[in-house]
Amino acid sequence: MTQAVHVAGVGMIPFTKPGANEPYPVMGARAVRLALADAGIAYGQVQQAYVGYVYADSTAGQRVLYEVGMTGIPVVNVNNNCATGSTALFLARQAVESGAAECVLAVGFEQMKPGALGEVFDDRPSPFEHFNALADELVKTDAPLALRFFGGAGLAHMNEFGTKLETFAKIRAKASRHAANNPMALLKKIVTEEEVMASPAIWPGVLTRLMACPPTCGAAAAVLCSEAFARRHGLDARVRIKAQAMTTDFPAAFEARDMREVVGFGMAKAAADQVYEAAGVGAGDVDVVELHDCFAQNELLSYEALGLCPCGGAEKFVVDGDNTYGGQVVTNPSGGLLSKGHPLGATGLAQCTELVQQLRGNADKRQVEGARLGLQHNLGLGGACVVTLYERV
Repeated sequence: MTQAVHVAGVGMIPFTKPGANEPYPVMGARAVRLALADAGIAYGQVQQAYVGYVYADSTAGQRVLYEVGMTGIPVVNVNNNCATGSTALFLARQAVESGAAECVLAVGFEQMKPGALGEVFDDRPSPFEHFNALADELVKTDAPLALRFFGGAGLAHMNEFGTKLETFAKIRAKASRHAANNPMALLKKIVTEEEVMASPAIWPGVLTRLMACPPTCGAAAAVLCSEAFARRHGLDARVRIKAQAMTTDFPAAFEARDMREVVGFGMAKAAADQVYEAAGVGAGDVDVVELHDCFAQNELLSYEALGLCPCGGAEKFVVDGDNTYGGQVVTNPSGGLLSKGHPLGATGLAQCTELVQQLRGNADKRQVEGARLGLQHNLGLGGACVVTLYERV
């Protein structure tokens, strides 16, 4: 038998630009202490920990947690590119659900450098070797890796459905309006569609600078526990994980010769479909979504992958305002990665933090009225995707 898994505590620190950050052990420990305080438990009650990061050496998870306590518990270090934080959450959820542990900590942090993402090891085969080879065939640009991939995916949607560049600008402008109400967002200034279009072109006609999320540093954490543990210790058990799925790439990632598949459309759709089936709900039942908008282009693609609108219907979804307050479903009330920033290992747990606050009803000016079901989508190239459905009980 499986146990229900509740999110008893969440915590995150404000994300910062590289160079303005504290060292990663300090950031990570701060987020952990916030999550423990939110749950109302001591670190000594945690039985396992899963710690996610991309740009740090092995056992950096222990380096963070030893700042909080040294209790001898299993600490598992996790690296799954931009899906790292939600992968740590996935493992923590499995531990509680299976009965292997009653109280588990998931942590994510990142100390990043300025500029576009790049690969660290140049003396061995790259995990992106096959992805890069296909991208070289399908798109022609000198843009850095991630911009080339996601810009190319957006271009594929533009070519097939006639999607306008202005539609991606509308998504970025929407993100800024949401972020203006989020004290945790890095970029709180409201920008207009016109300002997004006028920002420097990274790939003319395909991508402007404001359509890309900024590299940032930060940390977030969550305490997961069983219902029995929550009851025994008097913890807040209002939010539980109703369903969760993790997928990796399918053959279509290379065989379809479509940049949308290269950046994970298929694995995102598969994960979402698994979650809806397991939970017995549909996309139309979801009230609030935190999705992986590393680029405005990927937010638009994700609307379709998650079933929020039909394939090819994302532009209408945006133009009709169905992606914001007063529309069909509020997407990225936090401001998303585009405004909040994207410290890779922390992102999945920052999304978790936002959705837990929404379902508890304490998201202040960003609150989605009556939110009962929250969907999280966290994607990493190379590839991995985790989709999580939270429920207020």
